Amino acid sequence: MIRLAIAEDHQSLIDGIKLLLEYEDGISIVGTANDGEALLVIVEKKRPNVVLTDIRMPKMDGIEATRQIKKKYPEIYVLAFTMFDQIEAIQKMMDAGASGYILKNSSLKEVLQAIITVSKGDNYFDAHINTNALNKESPTKKKGLLTKRQIEILELIAQGKTSREIADLLFIGIHTVDTHRKNMVRILGLQGKGELMRYALEKKYRF
Repeated sequence: MIRLAIAEDHQSLIDGIKLLLEYEDGISIVGTANDGEALLVIVEKKRPNVVLTDIRMPKMDGIEATRQIKKKYPEIYVLAFTMFDQIEAIQKMMDAGASGYILKNSSLKEVLQAIITVSKGDNYFDAHINTNALNKESPTKKKGLLTKRQIEILELIAQGKTSREIADLLFIGIHTVDTHRKNMVRILGLQGKGELMRYALEKKYRF
């Protein structure tokens, strides 16, 4: 069961998503918020699997809310839901730890697909976002698409640490480590775990 929390300052949009998911098997909306601070309270109390959040919100924006959620609950997946398609906005959300990015002009069917995809530990980008352009525009290139946590894991991979050892060192679950590995392979455009190790070794002294 996907436990979903929604943060959006337009209540009508929240109501529309709730209507879409009302009869959807496998998804339960555990809470909604109209600002970033209220979202953090919901996350603390309800512990959702997935958070769907806008970027521009009162009190605390979606970028900072995502950063705080991922710092405290790295196992929670965050999906950005916004009208901003600028590279900078996307980059900031990904750096904060978001697993996906979808635009508000997308169909509700695509929103549903995005929620399901990130709940499985995969990344999801709106079809209108050119991820290749995102890599090129990023000042730190592909490394810039990785979250701070993923870079920490990559550094430990370069040291030859196993997933279990990394989990123990970072005080996170082994499943969380394996999910980050899978996401890094996808984000960096690699073919598998072996290439991730090679990439980590190549970048060992450049982090």
